[in-house]
Amino acid sequence: MKHNAEVLKTDVLDKYPSMDTEHIDHMLRSEYQDFHKKIVVLDDDPTGIQTVHNVYVYTDWEEASINEAFSAKEDMFFLLTNSRSFSREQTIQVHTLIARRLAAAAVKNNQGFFLISRGDSTLRGHYPLETAILRDTLESESDMKMDGEIIYPFFKEGGRYTLNNIHYVKEGDFLTPAGNTEFAKDKTFGYSSSDLRDYVEEKSEGNYSSEDCITISLEELRGRKLDIITEKLLSASGFAKIIVNAIDYTDVKIFCICLIRAIRQGKNFLARSAAALPKVLGQITDVPLLTQKDLVADSEDKGGIVIIGSHVKKTTDQLNALLESKKDLTFLEFNVNAYFLEGGLKAEVQRILERAEALIRSNKTVIIYTSRQLLVPDTADKDEILMASVHISDALTSIISLLTVKPRFIIAKGGITSSDVGTKGLQVKKALVLGQVKKGIPVWLTGAESKFPDTPYIIFPGNVGEVNTLREIVEELC
Repeated sequence: MKHNAEVLKTDVLDKYPSMDTEHIDHMLRSEYQDFHKKIVVLDDDPTGIQTVHNVYVYTDWEEASINEAFSAKEDMFFLLTNSRSFSREQTIQVHTLIARRLAAAAVKNNQGFFLISRGDSTLRGHYPLETAILRDTLESESDMKMDGEIIYPFFKEGGRYTLNNIHYVKEGDFLTPAGNTEFAKDKTFGYSSSDLRDYVEEKSEGNYSSEDCITISLEELRGRKLDIITEKLLSASGFAKIIVNAIDYTDVKIFCICLIRAIRQGKNFLARSAAALPKVLGQITDVPLLTQKDLVADSEDKGGIVIIGSHVKKTTDQLNALLESKKDLTFLEFNVNAYFLEGGLKAEVQRILERAEALIRSNKTVIIYTSRQLLVPDTADKDEILMASVHISDALTSIISLLTVKPRFIIAKGGITSSDVGTKGLQVKKALVLGQVKKGIPVWLTGAESKFPDTPYIIFPGNVGEVNTLREIVEELC
């Protein structure tokens, strides 16, 4: 059954009754007293840390790294897979390996865990493939049986809300059904359904029907129907899909109270969520946004560097706003269509690198952005398009890895771009999340092993921020 989804005005969010957040926080803290599981978040690009701070991100999934994370005092850690840039085959291979190592580490450290597959708040990515592989592998490698999969794409900082099971993207004063946005037209991860029940059926190719989904409504959450919500979770079996509505963090907190109660009664769940659920389950408090003094030393006399790879409309609009800045910035366009010329990307990298190095040394900030249109042949399939994007991203990232001068600051725009800059360009193995420079825009502090140790690295998702957000950050840091 296809459910209708219409554009709404944002004032609909104000029509739901408010709740006593102090009392809810107290209830949640009480539930945590008997919750001793490690929160493990697999992040399909580096932007999933956009709601947390003082949490470590590991950029590999070697046994040593996973065991270190399991034995650490922190309640939560992230493993960056960057799987949104993977082919289907790579995704299967990597998630199978990670699940096996998680199961082994849990036994070795005598530590239970709750696994979150952090995906895109606009519903892109290898879904349901990733969670299906994780479930199958964990069940084969341990005595764990997954009763349900929690689907939770709510992300307030990015303007992503779920009402009446329909997922919305805030655009100005309106809430647009996700299936009607540019994100749903993604050439690799496209979809048509905005109702998450239909989305499940569509993406699973009918293996899970919309009618069989368990739904947790805003009315149940705002009405504090804790027993009803918990009973719904307890009724899940056979990896049932559980759709959770939310328009505010209080909704997430109410749900987590019920989730912990169900887990204590022996139920097992995987979660496919955006960044809100890890924040609440990881008990992450709110802190002030980071400022220039937190990120840039006054003694620095080198220029900064900004790498812009994302091609979504929001990024292009933000780039255009940055182009209008009155600050002393230099813009270098990286020609993505050099990909189609023999040796073209290598030559393009060398051209950009030479200019960028000279500018940074002379205390100039350089903005390197990819040309906005990739001239892909009409006959190209999804994997070919993804492979072209990977090669271009590798070339763009190599500019950072080849730099011989440390920039005053580093910003990367776009999920795949920021992952590649962090792991391939900066060679980070373990990073501390410092916090956010703007809502939904996180900052890593690079590790000692990296190319530029102890450097704040700003990770700017492609689909986050207002038109002037990128410009505001760059101008503040210059």
